[in-house]
Order: sequence, then C-alpha cells, then structure tokens
Amino acid sequence: MSHSYPQLIDDLNAAIATLRVGAPGPMKAFGGLAREALAPGALDLMTKELMAIAIAIATRCDGCIGFHVKAAIRAGATREQVLETVSLAIYMGAGPSMIYAAETLRAFDELAPAGSEPKL
Repeated sequence: MSHSYPQLIDDLNAAIATLRVGAPGPMKAFGGLAREALAPGALDLMTKELMAIAIAIATRCDGCIGFHVKAAIRAGATREQVLETVSLAIYMGAGPSMIYAAETLRAFDELAPAGSEPKL
C-alpha cells in the first residue's frame, strides 16, 4: 500500500482522462454530481472534503484519499482536522462491523430451520 500520493494522483488523472474520452456521458454526469455534492450550502467545502476523506477510508479507496486530502488542504483543512476525521473513520469502521455482525447472527436465527442450532 506504500506509494506516493502525488504520483498516484497524477497516474489516476491520466487514467481518468482516458475514461472521459471513452465514456463521456457517464463521466460528465459524474462530474456534475461531484460539483453539486461539493457546492457550499449548509456545510462548507472543507467539511464536505473531510467527510469525503472519512468515507474514502471506510471504502478503502487510495485514489479517493489522495484526491480528497488534496482538496481538503486547498479548502483550508489542518493536519489536526484531518486527524480528527481519521479518528472518526476508525471508529465508524469498527462500529458498523459490530452492527453487521449482530445482524448476521439475527439473520441466521431467523433463517435457520427451527431447532437446527441452539441460540446464543
């Protein structure tokens, strides 16, 4: 997983440029979605970029991390704000796993034939 984020961003920008040529409609639509989602409203751009970082961590998207960290820095985010963001992402990575583990057991209990396994 060790790589240079400036190089990763450059490589991805080149690949995305090729994708824009091959799939212009979907890429234009994605660009519009990005512009609308990041437009300042009740939340400012920096807050939205910090949220995107947390989601990028949760979804394990290296390129997303690179793009959104760079954008968060441009929007004025500090290292301390990014540290708080990653702390939240760590917490949320563990919390949802616990919830889905409990839901998995509930699904098993609801779907297994009656009497096939003792419930915990």
